[in-house]
Amino acid sequence: MSNFWQRTITGAAYVTVLLGMTFFHHVSLGVLFLVMTIIACNEFYTIAIKGDNLPQKVMGSTVAAVSFTISYLITFYNLPIKFMSVLILMVCLIFIGELYRKKNNPFRQIAFTLLGAIWIGLPMSLIPFLVTIKDGFHPELLAGCFFLVWANDTGAYLLGRKIGKRKLFERISPGKTWEGAAGGAMLALAVSYPISRYFHVIPFDDWVVIAIITIMTGNYGDLVESLYKRSKNIKDSGNLLPGHGGILDRIDSLLMVIPFVFVYLYLTN
Repeated sequence: MSNFWQRTITGAAYVTVLLGMTFFHHVSLGVLFLVMTIIACNEFYTIAIKGDNLPQKVMGSTVAAVSFTISYLITFYNLPIKFMSVLILMVCLIFIGELYRKKNNPFRQIAFTLLGAIWIGLPMSLIPFLVTIKDGFHPELLAGCFFLVWANDTGAYLLGRKIGKRKLFERISPGKTWEGAAGGAMLALAVSYPISRYFHVIPFDDWVVIAIITIMTGNYGDLVESLYKRSKNIKDSGNLLPGHGGILDRIDSLLMVIPFVFVYLYLTN
């Protein structure tokens, strides 16, 4: 099978599962993003091990997973928000646990453990709050972010491949160009209108602002992951999705987009 068809089939399957489970029910959404959180953390820590790093892979992934689970239970099952305090104890256990591991550079291991839990766990834990920021369950708020990220990536790829010359961030991602970034911005802004026509939970003006947030932060999210992978001399975070890399490769932009979109909607709604 050619790489084109492999990417096409994998991409179509990924989008179908992602959107299907997001819209079907809040339970399927919870299961999907809990699993994605765990897999993305596993990929992060697997990359971190390349070099003189031995982070607490299980503990870091557990902190991220528990953070998402508590957020989900608070949102959909009225779990008292005080249970978030459990995370404070878990973070303390990371420091205590390092005393018994007898590894070199212990605070480097602690730092990498916390980095994975925060970088992945925090944005993913905001998803339950994002889809309920308006009264009721509104997965279209999250789906809209998906569509805007994909539009931004697609526009950047198409225009960048055709006329891209001036490098956007050559040190980190040599393939990205300013022309491509402009193409992504134009397509994302254009897509915000049909999104607003189908997803009425927020008005068109808010979708335009979210598109602008996505354009800016989505590119940074992708660059941050590229910086991380380049520091470890690898191309993809994993091979779970043939032709597309790992889960972390697919959600890198969202990890930066979701917190900014959540804060914007929280402050304005």
